[in-house]
Amino acid sequence: MKSTDFAKTISRLTGEGRKFAVATVVRIHGSSLGKPGFKAVVTDDERVVFGSLGGVCPESAIIETASKAMSTGQPRTVKVYLEETGQALAGMAKSQDEDEIHVETFCGGMMEVYVEPFLPTDRLILVGQGGKDDVEDALLILGKTLDFDVVVLDRTPVLSAEPDLLVKDIKEDLSNFEFREGDFVVVLTKGAYDIPALEGLSRANVKYVGMLASRNRIKEDFNLLRQKGVPESFLESVHSPIGLNINAITPTEIAVSIMAEIISCRHPARAKEKKS
Repeated sequence: MKSTDFAKTISRLTGEGRKFAVATVVRIHGSSLGKPGFKAVVTDDERVVFGSLGGVCPESAIIETASKAMSTGQPRTVKVYLEETGQALAGMAKSQDEDEIHVETFCGGMMEVYVEPFLPTDRLILVGQGGKDDVEDALLILGKTLDFDVVVLDRTPVLSAEPDLLVKDIKEDLSNFEFREGDFVVVLTKGAYDIPALEGLSRANVKYVGMLASRNRIKEDFNLLRQKGVPESFLESVHSPIGLNINAITPTEIAVSIMAEIISCRHPARAKEKKS
């Protein structure tokens, strides 16, 4: 396998916005088919898409560790004991350490494997109406400051900074844009095409949808969406009125309130800890 294949695999998965983990053998003791430097890339659907740790047995055990690392975002170093069946079963029954894995094989050695998760950068998607919008502009700047990849879906935007991606040929129902599961979407369509945009988002699996609108427009829009068969569960999930209540008045303050709400959704576990 070419050494460049590893870099190509990482680049491809990163470009696709996929979660993945890289498992690397860092040390061995005794007999082991896997040697220091051996690598395996594990994707979020629990597949090894590159490399090897020296065999199916240690790789199948590492997949679970990789999944946990992707879930927590924390790297781990685990010891993989390569033992005959009796020893492996005894080791599994006796060990209480999550960082010790006992695998049935005849090698007889032990590998230390470093498992590092790689998570996609969160994307902030701004759906604009066109023209100058101070809230959209402030969200763009704040989003980049907070390490989001900021994507602007707007046919004729007037922006003071460059988004990470600008899509001008966007359809009203957003059907020609590929959303990701972890996306945070803010709808700033000002009534121009709220209905098709929200209807399109109801079919996308994203983490957050918020819409900047008056209470009257929200009520009217949602009634129309119900008539179109949009699920009530989606409507209940839409953050509108959008943003945390911080008595925001100016466009920048409104943008800050929106980003504060998005941050609370970005780290829900921490938000719950502070409430308790």
